[in-house]
Amino acid sequence: MGQKTHPFGFRLGVIRTWKSKWYEDKQYAKWLHEDLSIKEGIRDKFKHAGIADVEIERAANKAKVVIYTSRPGIIIGKGGAGVAQLKADLQKFTENELFVDIQEVRKAETNAKLVAENIATQLERRVAFRRAMKRAVQSA
Repeated sequence: MGQKTHPFGFRLGVIRTWKSKWYEDKQYAKWLHEDLSIKEGIRDKFKHAGIADVEIERAANKAKVVIYTSRPGIIIGKGGAGVAQLKADLQKFTENELFVDIQEVRKAETNAKLVAENIATQLERRVAFRRAMKRAVQSA
C-alpha cells in the first residue's frame, strides 16, 4: 500500500490557500500559539454567528484577522461596537497591532462547515435527523 496524502494538504497552493499567512524563524512557536488562541477566542465568543473561517496575516509587528461569517451583523454589533470590543479582546492575546476585517459568506448553503453546524443545532433542538438532512440537501 502506498502513502496516503491528506486532500487539504494536496490542494494547498493549487486551488486553496493557507489559513495563516506569515513566516517567522525565531518566534514561530509563539506566533503559532497566538494564532490558535485568537481563533479559539473568536469561535468561543461567537458560537452562533456562523463563522466559516478565520484567516490571519502577519507582517512585521502588525496582524490582520479576517473573519468569514454568514451573519456579520452579530459580530459587528450596533454602530461597529462589536468589532471594537472584539479587537480589544483579541489584543490581549498578542502584542502586535491588530486589524479586524469581517467578510460575509453570501451562500451559507455551499459552505460545508456552516451546513454541518446548522444540522448540529437542529439535532440539539431535537429535530428528526432525516428531516434535518433533507432540509440541508434541499437548501444546497
